[in-house]
Amino acid sequence: MLPKAKLLQGTEYTDCMSRLLDQATQALKTWEVVISSFLSPPELAEAEHLLGSLTELSVLAWGGYPQAERKRLAIARSDLPLDRPQVELAALSISGNFLFDPATHRDFLGAILGTGIVRDQVGDILVLGERGAQAIAAPQLVPFLETHLTQVRTVPVQVEPIPFEQLKVREPRCKEMTTVEASMRLDAISSAGFGLSRNKMVNLINTGDVRVNWKEISQASYALKTGDLVTIRGKGRLELGEVQITKKERYRIQLKRFS
Repeated sequence: MLPKAKLLQGTEYTDCMSRLLDQATQALKTWEVVISSFLSPPELAEAEHLLGSLTELSVLAWGGYPQAERKRLAIARSDLPLDRPQVELAALSISGNFLFDPATHRDFLGAILGTGIVRDQVGDILVLGERGAQAIAAPQLVPFLETHLTQVRTVPVQVEPIPFEQLKVREPRCKEMTTVEASMRLDAISSAGFGLSRNKMVNLINTGDVRVNWKEISQASYALKTGDLVTIRGKGRLELGEVQITKKERYRIQLKRFS
């Protein structure tokens, strides 16, 4: 048995991690590959850290395409091989004429959840403009969605499964830049990278909208380092690259902003 109570100490997503540890115990007992629900990026980061520390386990995350944000986790004994096809996923087309009533990601997600499906059974949603959207979901939901997802906003839609090769994945836009700062403080570097005022950045940090490596950080003075990933809800991601010390003992930081 895994020391569940001890492993859960200090976790941010306690309920989610508890379910995953139960699934890990099942995988160890049955010698089977167990598949989790869809995990958000911060949940996945915590899960991989938690389960990755257990030498008797092997885990593999996959969400249907390399850039997917929401992924399912395959969990198995460490001596069992894992591969992406073992992570059970289905790709769906949600087609309709949205020319005169455009729908957003929130609209498509709301329509899916409005059928009674819970969020952790749905992966990424790729909005295709006037043509509709594509979505990743648990395979067992496909017949249900084909029957019950009939409208998004005012637009009638048709749902059908598609091959993963037909997913219209948009590469994230990347802007590279360099900033020179007196310190490696979160508020200083993030305000430069996201093009926001220092006061605005401090407010976002204080309200819990800023995460570093998918963990919520509430201190504006938090020290960043090379390789850190800063995310702000609704504003994209900022990746820290090489850091150099200038002659005036300031920090020259290479940044990549993804949106």
